[in-house]
Parts: sequence; structure tokens; C-alpha cells
Amino acid sequence: QVQLVESGGGLVQAGQSLRLSCTASGPIWDINYMGWYRQTPGKDRELVAEITSGLTSTNYADSVKGRFTISKDNAKFALYLQMDSLKPEDTGNYICNYNVKMRTYWRSVWGQGTQVTVSS
Repeated sequence: QVQLVESGGGLVQAGQSLRLSCTASGPIWDINYMGWYRQTPGKDRELVAEITSGLTSTNYADSVKGRFTISKDNAKFALYLQMDSLKPEDTGNYICNYNVKMRTYWRSVWGQGTQVTVSS
């Protein structure tokens, strides 16, 4: 089974930065989608940033454009999210999602998340 593990979350003050990481383990043959999502109590899970189109195009939520940067390490199947100028409204559980190929079929895999809390 493919598993994703996030790290790098924590408690920071507004204006500070964090760098989240997502690492994968298991039998991965290919990946064609990688994304970061945010979950907060009482709200639907929302897209923060993603790499799509065969890992060639990036998209960001309007609320994080210019402050967050998504990147990847192909060799490590790793995904990163550099979060600068953090705001209290960025608080949430950040979850990574990959669409992976496991030998003969594709599957969407989710991690458990890493908590980010931004104080004002």
C-alpha cells in the first residue's frame, strides 16, 4: 500500500513561515497529480495548491497566491509547501494528496495531515 506522511506543521505567529513536507512510501510506478488541501472544523476540505497536468502545471487558491509555493522532488516522490507571511486564517490541518499508479491501476491517496496554527 502507498502511504503519505506529512510533517512540518506547528504553531507560529502571523507573518512567520513554515515549510510542509509530504513523503511517500510503497510501490509507486508513477504520479500524475500532487496537491495540498486544508481541513478546518465545520468546513469542507479546500484546495490550497496543486501540481497537475502530469506534474507540469501549478494552481493556487486565491487566498494563498503570492505567499505559498508548492514544489516537488521527483526522485523522492516528495511534495513541499513553503508558506510565507502566514495569517491566522491559514490555520488548519494540511493534508497532501497524490494520484498514483500502482503497477496496473491508478489510485488517489491521502495523508493524515499536519496541523498548522497561526496566532495573531
